[in-house]
Amino acid sequence: LCDQQTVYEMTEERVKAYEELKNSLTNSPFLLIPDWKLPFKLYIDACGEGLGAALHQTQIINDKPVEGPICFISRQIKPTEARYGASQMECLCLVWVLKNHIITWMEPYLM
Repeated sequence: LCDQQTVYEMTEERVKAYEELKNSLTNSPFLLIPDWKLPFKLYIDACGEGLGAALHQTQIINDKPVEGPICFISRQIKPTEARYGASQMECLCLVWVLKNHIITWMEPYLM
């Protein structure tokens, strides 16, 4: 495509791929409102750049079970944390989420 001599054809396969890409970019995921009677799933990930977590829940929407996000959080790692190994980094992420955010998420509902 970078060469002027290249002929580009919009085949049916390419049109379909373009439409799928367009739909993926324009239909962003929505946040669910937590249902405190249902279980939650916590996804965490850590790397040399930062820590991240997503709190998800499976709810029934339009008679179908849909797993969706409740919230997302992330932060950069500190210089001393950059020396941690992969397992230590994942544990750091889990401890950070549990200590600093789970209580915040649940605070309105704690008695």
